[in-house]
Amino acid sequence: MNKDFFLIGIDGGGSGTRVVLGDASGRELAQAASGPSGLGLGIERAWQSIEAGCREAFEVAGLTLDWSRCVLGCGLAGVNNRDWLADFRAKAPAVAALAVESDAYTTLLGAHGGAPGVIVALGTGSVAAVLDHNDACRTVSGYGYPSGDEASGAWIGLRIVVHAQQALDGRVPRDDLADALLAHIGTDDRDGLVVWLCEANQTAYARLAKIAVEQRAHPFAARLLGDAGVEVGKMIAALDPSSTLPVAMCGGLGAPLSAYVPQIYQSRLRGPLADSAHGGLQLAQREAARLAG
Repeated sequence: MNKDFFLIGIDGGGSGTRVVLGDASGRELAQAASGPSGLGLGIERAWQSIEAGCREAFEVAGLTLDWSRCVLGCGLAGVNNRDWLADFRAKAPAVAALAVESDAYTTLLGAHGGAPGVIVALGTGSVAAVLDHNDACRTVSGYGYPSGDEASGAWIGLRIVVHAQQALDGRVPRDDLADALLAHIGTDDRDGLVVWLCEANQTAYARLAKIAVEQRAHPFAARLLGDAGVEVGKMIAALDPSSTLPVAMCGGLGAPLSAYVPQIYQSRLRGPLADSAHGGLQLAQREAARLAG
Protein backbone atom coordinates (compact mmCIF):
# COMPACT_ATOMS: atom_id res chain seq x y z
CA MET A 1 0.00 0.00 0.00
CA ASN A 2 1.11 3.55 -0.69
CA LYS A 3 2.37 4.81 2.68
CA ASP A 4 1.48 8.37 1.67
CA PHE A 5 -2.24 7.57 1.69
CA PHE A 6 -4.60 8.77 4.35
CA LEU A 7 -7.66 6.72 5.21
CA ILE A 8 -10.85 8.64 6.07
CA GLY A 9 -13.99 7.18 7.56
CA ILE A 10 -17.17 9.20 6.99
CA ASP A 11 -20.51 8.81 8.73
CA GLY A 12 -23.04 11.06 7.02
CA GLY A 13 -26.63 11.51 8.14
CA GLY A 14 -29.40 14.06 8.24
CA SER A 15 -28.22 15.72 11.45
CA GLY A 16 -24.46 15.82 10.95
CA THR A 17 -21.28 14.27 9.63
CA ARG A 18 -18.55 12.55 11.63
CA VAL A 19 -15.06 12.06 10.26
CA VAL A 20 -12.24 9.80 11.44
CA LEU A 21 -8.82 10.38 9.88
CA GLY A 22 -6.29 7.57 9.85
CA ASP A 23 -2.85 6.94 8.40
CA ALA A 24 -2.15 4.31 5.75
CA SER A 25 -2.20 1.53 8.35
CA GLY A 26 -5.52 2.66 9.80
CA ARG A 27 -4.06 4.20 12.94
CA GLU A 28 -6.39 6.96 14.06
CA LEU A 29 -4.97 10.48 13.80
CA ALA A 30 -7.95 12.75 14.44
CA GLN A 31 -11.73 13.11 14.54
CA ALA A 32 -13.98 15.95 13.42
CA ALA A 33 -17.63 16.80 12.86
CA SER A 34 -19.55 19.01 10.44
CA GLY A 35 -23.03 19.62 9.05
CA PRO A 36 -25.45 17.07 7.53
CA SER A 37 -24.40 14.95 4.57
CA GLY A 38 -27.35 12.63 4.14
CA LEU A 39 -27.96 12.53 0.39
CA GLY A 40 -31.62 13.42 0.75
CA LEU A 41 -30.62 16.96 1.74
CA GLY A 42 -28.71 17.53 -1.50
CA ILE A 43 -25.53 16.17 -3.08
CA GLU A 44 -23.61 19.46 -3.14
CA ARG A 45 -24.46 20.03 0.50
CA ALA A 46 -23.25 16.52 1.32
CA TRP A 47 -19.85 17.10 -0.27
CA GLN A 48 -19.56 20.53 1.37
CA SER A 49 -20.10 18.96 4.79
CA ILE A 50 -17.71 16.10 4.08
CA GLU A 51 -15.01 18.49 2.90
CA ALA A 52 -15.50 20.73 5.94
CA GLY A 53 -15.18 17.76 8.28
CA CYS A 54 -12.13 16.41 6.48
CA ARG A 55 -10.38 19.79 6.54
CA GLU A 56 -11.03 20.08 10.26
CA ALA A 57 -9.68 16.56 10.92
CA PHE A 58 -6.51 17.33 8.98
CA GLU A 59 -6.09 20.59 10.88
CA VAL A 60 -6.50 18.81 14.21
CA ALA A 61 -3.79 16.36 13.11
CA GLY A 62 -1.51 19.24 12.03
CA LEU A 63 -1.73 18.21 8.38
CA THR A 64 -2.94 19.69 5.09
CA LEU A 65 -5.79 18.11 3.17
CA ASP A 66 -4.77 16.73 -0.23
CA TRP A 67 -7.62 14.81 -1.85
CA SER A 68 -5.24 12.93 -4.15
CA ARG A 69 -3.76 11.17 -1.11
CA CYS A 70 -7.11 10.28 0.48
CA VAL A 71 -8.98 6.98 0.44
CA LEU A 72 -12.53 7.62 1.63
CA GLY A 73 -14.85 5.06 3.17
CA CYS A 74 -18.30 6.70 3.32
CA GLY A 75 -21.35 5.37 5.12
CA LEU A 76 -24.17 7.67 4.05
CA ALA A 77 -27.90 7.94 4.54
CA GLY A 78 -29.72 7.93 1.19
CA VAL A 79 -27.41 5.75 -0.91
CA ASN A 80 -30.30 3.34 -1.48
CA ASN A 81 -31.53 5.95 -3.97
CA ARG A 82 -29.40 4.97 -6.97
CA ASP A 83 -29.78 8.36 -8.65
CA TRP A 84 -28.50 10.20 -5.57
CA LEU A 85 -25.62 7.74 -5.28
CA ALA A 86 -24.61 8.19 -8.93
CA ASP A 87 -24.71 11.98 -8.54
CA PHE A 88 -22.66 11.76 -5.34
CA ARG A 89 -19.95 9.76 -7.09
CA ALA A 90 -20.02 12.08 -10.11
CA LYS A 91 -19.43 15.15 -7.93
CA ALA A 92 -16.60 13.62 -5.90
CA PRO A 93 -13.28 15.46 -5.73
CA ALA A 94 -10.21 13.81 -7.23
CA VAL A 95 -9.57 11.38 -4.37
CA ALA A 96 -7.24 8.39 -4.51
CA ALA A 97 -10.21 6.07 -4.01
CA LEU A 98 -13.82 6.26 -2.88
CA ALA A 99 -15.89 3.49 -1.33
CA VAL A 100 -19.54 4.31 -0.61
CA GLU A 101 -21.95 2.12 1.29
CA SER A 102 -25.08 2.71 3.30
CA ASP A 103 -24.63 4.06 6.79
CA ALA A 104 -26.23 0.77 7.89
CA TYR A 105 -23.27 -1.20 6.55
CA THR A 106 -20.62 0.99 8.14
CA THR A 107 -22.58 0.99 11.38
CA LEU A 108 -22.53 -2.83 11.26
CA LEU A 109 -18.77 -2.85 10.70
CA GLY A 110 -18.19 -0.52 13.62
CA ALA A 111 -20.74 -2.02 16.00
CA HIS A 112 -19.60 -5.63 15.82
CA GLY A 113 -16.01 -5.23 14.64
CA GLY A 114 -16.84 -6.90 11.34
CA ALA A 115 -18.37 -9.97 13.07
CA PRO A 116 -21.94 -11.18 12.44
CA GLY A 117 -24.64 -9.23 14.25
CA VAL A 118 -27.64 -6.96 14.01
CA ILE A 119 -27.73 -3.20 14.35
CA VAL A 120 -30.66 -0.88 14.86
CA ALA A 121 -29.48 2.63 14.02
CA LEU A 122 -31.74 5.36 15.34
CA GLY A 123 -30.84 8.93 14.52
CA THR A 124 -32.54 11.48 12.31
CA GLY A 125 -33.64 8.48 10.26
CA SER A 126 -33.61 4.80 11.09
CA VAL A 127 -32.40 1.60 9.56
CA ALA A 128 -31.73 -1.88 10.85
CA ALA A 129 -29.36 -4.36 9.29
CA VAL A 130 -27.76 -7.73 9.77
CA LEU A 131 -24.27 -8.89 8.78
CA ASP A 132 -24.28 -12.65 8.31
CA HIS A 133 -21.45 -15.17 8.43
CA ASN A 134 -20.81 -14.65 4.70
CA ASP A 135 -20.29 -10.89 5.19
CA ALA A 136 -23.58 -10.25 3.40
CA CYS A 137 -25.64 -7.30 4.57
CA ARG A 138 -29.43 -7.13 4.58
CA THR A 139 -31.46 -4.15 5.74
CA VAL A 140 -34.97 -3.36 6.83
CA SER A 141 -36.62 0.01 7.34
CA GLY A 142 -34.62 2.99 6.07
CA TYR A 143 -37.20 3.90 3.43
CA GLY A 144 -36.84 7.53 4.36
CA TYR A 145 -38.76 10.45 5.76
CA PRO A 146 -41.68 10.96 5.99
CA SER A 147 -43.27 7.58 5.22
CA GLY A 148 -40.59 5.33 6.70
CA ASP A 149 -37.74 5.45 9.19
CA GLU A 150 -39.85 4.08 12.02
CA ALA A 151 -38.62 4.85 15.57
CA SER A 152 -36.24 7.53 14.25
CA GLY A 153 -35.89 11.06 15.54
CA ALA A 154 -37.86 12.45 12.60
CA TRP A 155 -40.55 9.79 13.05
CA ILE A 156 -40.89 10.63 16.74
CA GLY A 157 -40.76 14.39 16.13
CA LEU A 158 -43.43 14.24 13.44
CA ARG A 159 -45.74 12.56 15.94
CA ILE A 160 -44.85 14.39 19.16
CA VAL A 161 -45.55 17.81 17.61
CA VAL A 162 -49.20 16.77 17.27
CA HIS A 163 -49.52 17.21 21.03
CA ALA A 164 -48.49 20.86 20.70
CA GLN A 165 -51.00 21.36 17.89
CA GLN A 166 -53.84 19.92 19.92
CA ALA A 167 -52.84 21.83 23.05
CA LEU A 168 -52.80 25.16 21.20
CA ASP A 169 -56.37 24.83 19.98
CA GLY A 170 -57.79 23.26 23.12
CA ARG A 171 -58.27 19.65 22.06
CA VAL A 172 -56.02 18.55 24.96
CA PRO A 173 -54.91 20.47 28.07
CA ARG A 174 -51.89 22.78 27.84
CA ASP A 175 -49.15 21.07 29.88
CA ASP A 176 -45.38 20.75 30.33
CA LEU A 177 -44.94 18.66 27.20
CA ALA A 178 -46.76 21.18 25.04
CA ASP A 179 -44.82 24.04 26.63
CA ALA A 180 -41.48 22.30 26.00
CA LEU A 181 -42.33 21.65 22.35
CA LEU A 182 -43.51 25.21 21.72
CA ALA A 183 -40.50 26.69 23.52
CA HIS A 184 -38.18 24.66 21.30
CA ILE A 185 -40.06 25.73 18.18
CA GLY A 186 -40.03 29.33 19.35
CA THR A 187 -43.69 30.20 19.19
CA ASP A 188 -46.71 30.34 21.45
CA ASP A 189 -49.49 30.72 18.93
CA ARG A 190 -51.16 28.83 16.12
CA ASP A 191 -49.85 31.03 13.31
CA GLY A 192 -46.27 30.69 14.43
CA LEU A 193 -46.58 26.93 14.66
CA VAL A 194 -48.06 26.75 11.16
CA VAL A 195 -45.09 28.72 9.80
CA TRP A 196 -42.68 26.29 11.50
CA LEU A 197 -44.57 23.24 10.25
CA CYS A 198 -44.51 24.51 6.67
CA GLU A 199 -40.74 24.97 6.79
CA ALA A 200 -39.75 21.92 8.89
CA ASN A 201 -37.66 19.17 7.32
CA GLN A 202 -36.58 15.83 8.73
CA THR A 203 -33.75 17.43 10.71
CA ALA A 204 -36.10 19.92 12.35
CA TYR A 205 -38.52 17.19 13.37
CA ALA A 206 -35.70 14.98 14.65
CA ARG A 207 -34.66 17.71 17.09
CA LEU A 208 -38.02 17.32 18.83
CA ALA A 209 -37.28 13.69 19.72
CA LYS A 210 -35.11 14.68 22.70
CA ILE A 211 -38.19 16.35 24.21
CA ALA A 212 -40.10 13.08 23.98
CA VAL A 213 -37.26 11.38 25.88
CA GLU A 214 -37.01 14.16 28.46
CA GLN A 215 -40.80 14.09 28.98
CA ARG A 216 -41.04 10.29 28.85
CA ALA A 217 -43.26 10.17 31.96
CA HIS A 218 -45.96 12.09 30.09
CA PRO A 219 -48.65 9.67 28.82
CA PHE A 220 -48.48 10.95 25.22
CA ALA A 221 -44.67 10.70 25.10
CA ALA A 222 -44.64 7.35 26.90
CA ARG A 223 -47.11 5.89 24.42
CA LEU A 224 -45.11 7.19 21.48
CA LEU A 225 -41.81 5.82 22.82
CA GLY A 226 -43.52 2.50 23.45
CA ASP A 227 -44.68 2.45 19.82
CA ALA A 228 -41.10 3.15 18.75
CA GLY A 229 -39.89 0.18 20.83
CA VAL A 230 -42.43 -2.10 19.15
CA GLU A 231 -41.14 -0.96 15.74
CA VAL A 232 -37.58 -1.78 16.79
CA GLY A 233 -38.69 -5.25 17.85
CA LYS A 234 -40.26 -5.84 14.43
CA MET A 235 -36.97 -4.88 12.77
CA ILE A 236 -34.97 -7.31 14.92
CA ALA A 237 -37.41 -10.16 14.28
CA ALA A 238 -37.30 -9.61 10.52
CA LEU A 239 -33.51 -9.66 10.40
CA ASP A 240 -32.74 -12.53 12.77
CA PRO A 241 -35.54 -15.14 12.86
CA SER A 242 -33.14 -17.51 14.67
CA SER A 243 -32.96 -15.09 17.62
CA THR A 244 -29.26 -15.83 18.12
CA LEU A 245 -27.31 -12.74 17.02
CA PRO A 246 -26.27 -9.83 19.23
CA VAL A 247 -28.17 -6.58 18.60
CA ALA A 248 -26.33 -3.28 18.88
CA MET A 249 -28.49 -0.23 19.50
CA CYS A 250 -26.76 2.60 17.64
CA GLY A 251 -27.19 6.28 16.92
CA GLY A 252 -28.22 9.10 19.18
CA LEU A 253 -31.53 7.45 20.08
CA GLY A 254 -30.18 3.91 20.37
CA ALA A 255 -29.50 4.03 24.11
CA PRO A 256 -32.59 6.08 25.10
CA LEU A 257 -34.95 3.76 23.22
CA SER A 258 -33.36 0.50 24.40
CA ALA A 259 -35.63 0.40 27.45
CA TYR A 260 -38.70 0.44 25.20
CA VAL A 261 -37.70 -2.57 23.09
CA PRO A 262 -39.91 -5.60 23.97
CA GLN A 263 -38.61 -7.79 26.78
CA ILE A 264 -38.05 -10.79 24.51
CA TYR A 265 -35.10 -8.98 22.89
CA GLN A 266 -33.59 -7.31 25.96
CA SER A 267 -30.95 -9.96 26.74
CA ARG A 268 -29.44 -9.57 23.25
CA LEU A 269 -29.17 -5.78 23.29
CA ARG A 270 -25.80 -4.12 23.73
CA GLY A 271 -23.94 -0.95 22.88
CA PRO A 272 -21.80 -0.79 19.72
CA LEU A 273 -18.07 -1.53 19.89
CA ALA A 274 -17.41 1.52 17.68
CA ASP A 275 -19.45 3.98 15.66
CA SER A 276 -20.26 4.26 11.96
CA ALA A 277 -17.39 6.65 11.27
CA HIS A 278 -14.95 4.02 12.53
CA GLY A 279 -16.82 1.49 10.40
CA GLY A 280 -16.16 3.86 7.50
CA LEU A 281 -12.47 3.78 8.40
CA GLN A 282 -12.61 -0.04 8.13
CA LEU A 283 -14.29 0.38 4.74
CA ALA A 284 -11.48 2.72 3.64
CA GLN A 285 -8.91 0.14 4.81
CA ARG A 286 -10.59 -2.52 2.69
CA GLU A 287 -10.65 -0.21 -0.32
CA ALA A 288 -6.96 0.63 0.12
CA ALA A 289 -6.10 -3.08 0.39
CA ARG A 290 -8.08 -3.74 -2.79
CA LEU A 291 -6.07 -1.05 -4.57
CA ALA A 292 -2.81 -2.52 -3.31
CA GLY A 293 -3.85 -6.02 -4.40
